[in-house]
Amino acid sequence: MHTSPGELAQALKQEGYMIDLETATTLFLGLYLKKPCLIEGPAGVGKTHLAIALAKAERRKLIRLQCYEGLDITKALYDWNYAKQLLRLQLAKTDDWEKIKLNLFSEEFLLARPLLESIRSEEPVLLLIDELDKSDEEFESFLLELLAEQQVTIPELGTITSKANPIVILTSNNSRDFSDALRRRCIHIYLTYPTLEREMSILSSQVPDLTEQLVQEVCEFVAKVRKLPLQKLPSVSESIDFACALKALQKDKVNYSNLMGLLNVLLKYPKDIVKLEERLKKWDSELKVRMD
Repeated sequence: MHTSPGELAQALKQEGYMIDLETATTLFLGLYLKKPCLIEGPAGVGKTHLAIALAKAERRKLIRLQCYEGLDITKALYDWNYAKQLLRLQLAKTDDWEKIKLNLFSEEFLLARPLLESIRSEEPVLLLIDELDKSDEEFESFLLELLAEQQVTIPELGTITSKANPIVILTSNNSRDFSDALRRRCIHIYLTYPTLEREMSILSSQVPDLTEQLVQEVCEFVAKVRKLPLQKLPSVSESIDFACALKALQKDKVNYSNLMGLLNVLLKYPKDIVKLEERLKKWDSELKVRMD
């Protein structure tokens, strides 16, 4: 484990993730206190990437549970191998029924899903419960035992306690709020879009052969776009893609009047592209007036 927030930030940087000292401090304290970290913020600000980089920095195997509407314990925690159970029944003798009944729900027939896999792991792991807000409140309540005590209960087998104390990271895009019970069990981190200076640092590290001037122009342009009322604002990864696209087309600056085809890299919805195209005409006119 890293001994200070600064050391943790440096380790994450080596894994390609730039983090500010305040966020690094909160994350460090979550690790030190051995509490789950709930990372919230808009889509595309790097919540999942932070968890992945942390797993690498801490030299832990990543176990990921992607949440969705209707997720239940048979997909998240465990299920039974019904085909194998049926085969066992077919091969059994009738007078062995009592013994068979007990064995059918033993670990031999258990299928471990991500939550159980992380609890039973002998090696240190990082459990990423991604986009928890997409699941329902029933599943959220089910998680409380794992978050508070690092254990899970399977009715047929009893309580299974963690062997290696997994790091638990939960992410949310804020599509719904969580209960006080869940928040009480977690250290809270809120990520938003980076400052201009930080995004320039990220872009320079990810696309190192761009000129400093182009990096600044891309970040300033993306910052302006994020102020528009769009359905989906461009993420950091999309600003990186945009910069790479400019490089591929051998463009050395962001020209408002010549971004044909490039906006599709930055934005994901046709109506957002139309809205930005209209705004670009205005920005281009304003720029020409200033230059005159």
